Amino acid sequence: MKKKICIYLFNGFSDWEIAYLTPEIKKNETFELVYFSKDGKPIVSMGGLRISQDSSLAAINTDAIEMLILPGGLAWETNENDVIDAFIKNLFEKEKTIAAICAATAYLAKKGFLDTLKHTSNDLNYLKRIAPHYLGEQHYVNALAVTDENLITANGIAPIEFARDIFKKVKLDNENAIEKWFQLFKNGIWKE
Repeated sequence: MKKKICIYLFNGFSDWEIAYLTPEIKKNETFELVYFSKDGKPIVSMGGLRISQDSSLAAINTDAIEMLILPGGLAWETNENDVIDAFIKNLFEKEKTIAAICAATAYLAKKGFLDTLKHTSNDLNYLKRIAPHYLGEQHYVNALAVTDENLITANGIAPIEFARDIFKKVKLDNENAIEKWFQLFKNGIWKE
């Protein structure tokens, strides 16, 4: 049975933030990539892509998930994605990996999930402004992407670093192959 990596999509999600990681996961035979939204209805990304999902929030079994990926988008800042609160809490309690980029990190900060784990975001002051009850300042790392236990966070300008950390966490390939991929997409360097 393939390991499920789920991606939560919503109207206005930042499509480019997952564009590097999805093709690599999709072509790997170990994983099943599952796209879902709150109600399973089609959504439109920030870039105008009209997307039909594989599933809805209610149909996703948290026990069957290897990882949940949360792309950014303004809906996280305006509490439009709060419908996913219990789902996220359940995943954290089950120690499932959650990967969040850009504004999705602010959502995790608002809900207290960044209070005890190393993490990053667009900026520390951004987190403090969007999440006034955020208590994780001492765990904030000024880096493009950070992995701590079952949490991966990334700055919105770091979709390639985000992808690399996800690949490492799920062991998509060996370290050398992942680094080779990273050098190609980040720096335009290809070494045989």
